[in-house]
Amino acid sequence: MSQDITDNTVCDGNRAFEAASRRQSLPLYYLGPQGSFTHQAAVCASRMLASLSENITPMPESTIPKVMAHVRDGEGWGVIAWENNVEGYVVPNLDMMIDADDVVGFAHVGVDVVFDAFVPQGSAKRGVALREATAHPHGLAQCQRFIARHHLTLMPATSNAAACRDVRDGQVALGPSICGELYHLDTLEHHVQDYHGARTEFLVLARRDDVPSLMAQVKADGNSEFETIIAFIPLSTGPGVLANLLDVLRDAGLNMTSFISRPIKGHAGTYSFVAAVDAAPWQPHFRSVLTEVVEHGDWVKTLAVCPRRERPNPPVNEWMLPQGGVCFDPHAIPEAWDSSVDAARELLW
Repeated sequence: MSQDITDNTVCDGNRAFEAASRRQSLPLYYLGPQGSFTHQAAVCASRMLASLSENITPMPESTIPKVMAHVRDGEGWGVIAWENNVEGYVVPNLDMMIDADDVVGFAHVGVDVVFDAFVPQGSAKRGVALREATAHPHGLAQCQRFIARHHLTLMPATSNAAACRDVRDGQVALGPSICGELYHLDTLEHHVQDYHGARTEFLVLARRDDVPSLMAQVKADGNSEFETIIAFIPLSTGPGVLANLLDVLRDAGLNMTSFISRPIKGHAGTYSFVAAVDAAPWQPHFRSVLTEVVEHGDWVKTLAVCPRRERPNPPVNEWMLPQGGVCFDPHAIPEAWDSSVDAARELLW
């Protein structure tokens, strides 16, 4: 698939790279096949980072571990899905970044996520009954209403584009609109995702030893605001360990935009913690935090450092809240609310 097929892709990224100096051309590996949302992200990244290379060429790969291996071996850069605003973090990719021995993120790129439903060409005219929905697990999770309406069973695929490429009679493939043209499919329905405004953020990856020079180019262009994704593993466990770690971040005045935990596989009660922080590891206030945590005896690893993106800070409105729970306007808290039946039911006290 040529890049001009995705000329209408809606995406954004780090403008700070636009004035950076050029370097020789290189492949940009992504989870294929062509037409996936990750392919769209790779095309966006190749445009966004064009000032770093005269010819960044998106290259499909069959698995994320193969993408990571190309980056680790110095054969090019990579793009992986990182976080979706409907389904959250892409956990397998997060785990691979924690474990990666020589791969780090250095740029973000965002892609709007819109799903169409496809069937093999001519299958509707042949009266083929629909039985299965096929897509990446995140894609299936984002189209639950459509799947329920058609009473379809789930058939996970390695990617949404792979589902479209391999769709068979009796299946509905869910994927980007470009897949219909690319794989000669009939469109059953447009915009079948549950939530409009869905968006996936991707990380652009390079070898760890190459990232300081890339960041130096960005800093030389006058960019001074960065964000870091960093992993911590406290080597001692027990009450207060996590609270103490968060206190160190708070006391340094760092703005933490997300914080999640991942189990250390096969070891009950042990976790790694991943934080996104609005600061760069070399900036004094953040460096002092990392120094304190390391000297405490804990494990620390930077997973990504990128020019900071502008983020919206919308309020959480009442209609966004899940069912149940307890929430009041702090300026109009009902008297004796803590003795109410609803509070006892929701809080189980």
